Amino acid sequence: MEHEPRTLSTGIVDVVCGKDVTIVEPSNVYGCTLGDGVFVGPFVEIQRQVTIGARTRVQSHAFICELVDIGEDCFISHGAMFINDPFRIGGPARGDRTQWARTRLGHRVSVGTNATVLPVTVCDDVVIGAGAVVTKDITEPGTYVGNPARRLR
Repeated sequence: MEHEPRTLSTGIVDVVCGKDVTIVEPSNVYGCTLGDGVFVGPFVEIQRQVTIGARTRVQSHAFICELVDIGEDCFISHGAMFINDPFRIGGPARGDRTQWARTRLGHRVSVGTNATVLPVTVCDDVVIGAGAVVTKDITEPGTYVGNPARRLR
């Protein structure tokens, strides 16, 4: 028996934008706030309840889930991923948003290609290396690499 699939469209919906915001399509950006001069590359998803500060660049294929706040003058590289479900119940919350947690990046934070950032707080002036996995709050400026991410210098 054949059935028609349910199709969902990507797009830019209910986005609050500052001046000079650029969003390259195709992107799926909805219910978020983008500050002045923000750049969003192609194949990016930015979900609702996300705030991105002025002059931040989000490169292609990045995924920024609900409950993420990114400061000003940040750089989110290609394929960076943010996670809001810390598996508090031993597995996926399966849509139970009460189990999700918030992520906060300070100002002048760079997140390297294919890095993964779990629900944490990252202070200002941090570089997160390519492929790093941030599992704990970062409270001291510096460069963090590895899995789990550790301060390099």
